[in-house]
Amino acid sequence: MEIRFRLNGKQVQAEVRPDTVLLDLVRELGCYSVKRGCETANCGLCTVWLDGKPVLSCSTLALRADGRHVTTLEGLQKEAEEFGMFLAAEGGEQCGFCSPGFIMNVLAMERELKDPTEEEIKEYLAGNLCRCSGYMSQLRAVKKYLDAKQKGGRD
Repeated sequence: MEIRFRLNGKQVQAEVRPDTVLLDLVRELGCYSVKRGCETANCGLCTVWLDGKPVLSCSTLALRADGRHVTTLEGLQKEAEEFGMFLAAEGGEQCGFCSPGFIMNVLAMERELKDPTEEEIKEYLAGNLCRCSGYMSQLRAVKKYLDAKQKGGRD
């Protein structure tokens, strides 16, 4: 079946089988930031945005992307780099394998929640599994990043 959608702002078309998951399709199209982790929708490594909302691409059929907008970390390089600086400064990047999915969720949270509490941040990011850290450095990075964005006059 042929589908058409926007991938990181560019119109694409692809031939997919009914059981193809979005994870496989975006990787096939060159978006290698999207990682294969648990394949059970529990770790967050495969997070992409579908029409601006985070979804787990390992459990989303590629057919759902038809006529929609899919965004991966490759489409958010400037924003990702900005947050990545906070993550590195706090020692929260560790091995980096979980970073793309984590960053996708942080950037989505920044757009969705205004001035979130620590508990709201933890709840929003609860589906991101990191095997290297105790999450405290990541949490510090998120809080400092959100504080800097808010002080920068961003709505």
